[in-house]
Amino acid sequence: MDRLLVLVRHGQSDWNLKNLFTGWKDPDLTPKGVEEAKAAGQRLKAQGLVFDRAFTSDLSRAQRTLALALAELGQSDLPTLRDQALNERDYGDLSGLNKDDARKKWGEEQVHLWRRSYDVPPPGGESLKDTVARVLPYYCQNILPAVLRGERTIVAAHGNSLRALVMVLDRLTPQTIPTMELETGVPLVYRLNADSTVASKVVLTA
Repeated sequence: MDRLLVLVRHGQSDWNLKNLFTGWKDPDLTPKGVEEAKAAGQRLKAQGLVFDRAFTSDLSRAQRTLALALAELGQSDLPTLRDQALNERDYGDLSGLNKDDARKKWGEEQVHLWRRSYDVPPPGGESLKDTVARVLPYYCQNILPAVLRGERTIVAAHGNSLRALVMVLDRLTPQTIPTMELETGVPLVYRLNADSTVASKVVLTA
């Protein structure tokens, strides 16, 4: 049985390019982001991978990334579930602000704490710990059972919602997860054991 789970962070968005806190705001992909999404599909195709099921967030940049990648695989009709449980971390009052402007307003140290600590949320927003608490139950109830049934599964989501999953899969700690980055449009290919632990992991970089 091939217990395949692929995670893909969406391609570059307009607000990534402009260095803005995005969170639950819904900007589209840039032309570069479109190419990153297509390239993700091409790399998956080069590995001979096909899928039985897809999951994505309630935000268009993740949905479009998934659609572009699946088109490269010839699987545009793949059954897909969308849920806000997989949305990006909510940056609250920081959403839409330029990261450099935020540093000027609140100071380098405070903004770094909001961005990189595990359990300190920005004003009105979510910490990474909060994001894990939202994403992990959805993973356990919906995504993991499909993978363990042998349904080859792809998840297109966001830097922080996917970091929540990687934290569990790679057995990272609240101390090690803040320094872990996911590149846009780069698939992480996991194969799981029957007990849901990781048998192998491959990062499909360019």
